[in-house]
Order: sequence, then C-alpha cells, then structure tokens
Amino acid sequence: MSSTLMQANRQWSSRPADERFTSLDAMLHHFRALRAASRSAVVSSRSVAAVPDADNAGLTIAGKAGVEYSPTHWSFGQLATLAGAPAGYLRTLPSPLAADLLNWGLHKARDVEDVGLLLQAPEGSRTLAAATGPNYGRVWNADVVGALVNRFGDGVTGDFKVPGEFGHDVTVTRANTTLFAGDRDMFVFLADEKNRIELPNRRDGQTGTLARGFFVWNSEVGSQTLGIGTFLFDYVCCNRIVWGADQYKEIRIRHTSGAPDRFIEEVAPALERYADSSTASSTKAIEDARAARLDDVSAFLNSRWSRKMSAELMATHELEEGRPIETLWDVTTAATAVARSIVNQDARVALEREAGAIMSMAA
Repeated sequence: MSSTLMQANRQWSSRPADERFTSLDAMLHHFRALRAASRSAVVSSRSVAAVPDADNAGLTIAGKAGVEYSPTHWSFGQLATLAGAPAGYLRTLPSPLAADLLNWGLHKARDVEDVGLLLQAPEGSRTLAAATGPNYGRVWNADVVGALVNRFGDGVTGDFKVPGEFGHDVTVTRANTTLFAGDRDMFVFLADEKNRIELPNRRDGQTGTLARGFFVWNSEVGSQTLGIGTFLFDYVCCNRIVWGADQYKEIRIRHTSGAPDRFIEEVAPALERYADSSTASSTKAIEDARAARLDDVSAFLNSRWSRKMSAELMATHELEEGRPIETLWDVTTAATAVARSIVNQDARVALEREAGAIMSMAA
C-alpha cells in the first residue's frame, strides 16, 4: 500500500533559478553569509514606522534611529497583519497613503506590543526579512543545512544525495535539483537509491525494492514550521514526484521559544539516526512487522483508536490490498493510507506517527 508524495514537485515547479542550489555546500555558504549579515531585534510597535520613498513608488521601515530597511513581500504582509490592515489592499495604494495606514495601525489603533524584527544587511543593502512575535524561536537555516552537511556531505556524492530520475543517477543542475531556498523558507530532499531495501511480496506476490529518502524544511521568518519527513519509495520521476512511497513519518516543530532546543534534541538526532541506520535494520524492522500476526485485530485497533477509525482502517486495507488486516505491518500500512486522506495537518501527522510506532512494536 503506497502513496505519491508531491512536496518536492511543488518546490521544483515553483522555485525561480536563484532559489535553486546544486549542492548542500553551496546552500551552506549562502546561509552562513546571510546569517553573518543578519541580526534580530525586539522593539516596541510604537518605534516602527513606515516611510514612503521620495518618488512615492514604495516604502521602507525605520526604527527610532531612523535607519531604513526595505521590507520583503513576506515581512510587509507580517507588518500589515500587526497593523490590522489587509496587505493586498495596501499594495494597491500610493505609498504615502499605505505608510499612513500602517503607521496608524501600529501607533494608534492597537495596544503597544513588542515586535521581533529580523534585519539583514548583506553587501550594503538593508532588508527587513521578518516581523514576528517577540518570542519567535528562530532556528537558523545555516544550522539546519550545516547539520545536513555534517551527516550527508555535499548532497551530490555519497549515499544520500539529490535523487536521480527513475532510479538512474543524474548530473545535478538547477533544472533537476531538489535543494531550494528563498527569502521565506528552505527545502531539501535527499535519497539513498544505491542501497535499496528488498521486500518480499512487494506487489502481486513479487519481490520488490525500496529506497530511503527524507525531506527537511525550515523558515527563519515565520512562514512554516521546522520539520523532517522520512519515507521509503520506489523512484522519483523527472518532475521530482516521489512514487510508491511507504512509511512516511514526520517531526514538526513550531517556532516557539523552545524551537532551537528542540532542533538540538529532536531533529538533529533524528538526522543522525537516519544517516547511521542500515538497509539491513530497515529490512529487519519491516520483516518483523510482517511476521507479527494479530490474534484479535478488532481488539488491537479498538484499544488504540475509536471504533469508527478502526472500521475505516480495516475497510481501507481490504479495499487496497484485497485481504483483511492480519499483521502489524498491515495495521501500519492501513494507518498510512488513511492518513493521506486527512485534511487537518495535526491529525494527519498524529496518525502517521502512530503508524510508525506500531511498526516498531514488532522489534
């Protein structure tokens, strides 16, 4: 029972050329330079002011010292939210009027509050990259990519690297890369397609093989969580769609004040475990789960989920596999299949995590 993962395809199909990297080393160099040119500041909302440009074509954001920073599209939207004004509407207005409305919202229309600013000044330019809450738990992209380089190398050689096309190696270019980063977020997809895991009875009674892969994503500016998703898969096509994916598991960390510590305690160790794990251990875990037969399937499911969810798991497995649930592996694959249809992210991830936990029970 497998699925298709579209996360890498969405990145590949939407990123411009300057947000595509051909190695983790190049990505790390970019982020280290940007971090060296960045600083965080927590200021009162009363001290932030929008200033229209001299030609009224745009605006900048200044603090008490009068130093002006150009907002990104993202940070302008964050400021507009703080000011209680719709960003899309403000962008249609002449800059003096837009600045007046922003300043009214920040200085008069709401209570004073602290704002966390991310200020960047690479090569003489000055950019406001983010305007978040004062307790935003920033995990730097340089730290995330640095951890990847330490464990997996440059991302184009070694075992884990930018995936090939239909299982065949490719020379990594901006056109086929799976390493992406812009002013809002970053995304990495690496895979080990050389050391594949052999599975008996993969499909229609035939032995098949699966590769290991993972996604890592992060945002320094508040556009999304920090996370890692691991999975097994058949192959990746030239459009960077992951086909035949199984056993997808996620760790997601919101950027609260404890996020940097949780990166150290959860995500970084998970990357290390994944790097150090062997195909033999993965194969054994799957074989153990396949061999772990359940005496009373209904009782097992009902002890973990509602009767409605248990019935859905059994029906889904029978529909897709043509037979009832019999083993821990069957429960895991049924839970993974049902999770794909859940719209709510938290509920979906919770079910995926439970699926992974059930598979490990066979060890």
